[in-house]
Amino acid sequence: MKKPLIYVCLLVAFLLTLTFNTQAQTKKKGISPQGKGAIIGGAGGAVVGGLIGHNVGGALIGGAVGAGGGYIIGNEKRRADEKKRRAWRRAHPRHHHHRTTRTTTTTTVTTN
Repeated sequence: MKKPLIYVCLLVAFLLTLTFNTQAQTKKKGISPQGKGAIIGGAGGAVVGGLIGHNVGGALIGGAVGAGGGYIIGNEKRRADEKKRRAWRRAHPRHHHHRTTRTTTTTTVTTN
């Protein structure tokens, strides 16, 4: 009697976790280009540093240098993308105007 109850509870917990994770992931914005560059550069630098240095110290140094370089490259990519986006907005100004409605208020003054 206890085993089926445990299995059902585990299944329900798993399904709830899966549901909440899928809802949370739709709201995430994503990782920045700097973060992507740092991760890729750090991983690549650690591999190359480990192969060249044949020890953990080389991998740590390579990872640190790769992460720094990857961050810089990712930052430059972000800046270039923003520059392209600004140029597109200047070339197409009609697409980015937010239409607002103007409300006017009139007051009526009556004298007795």
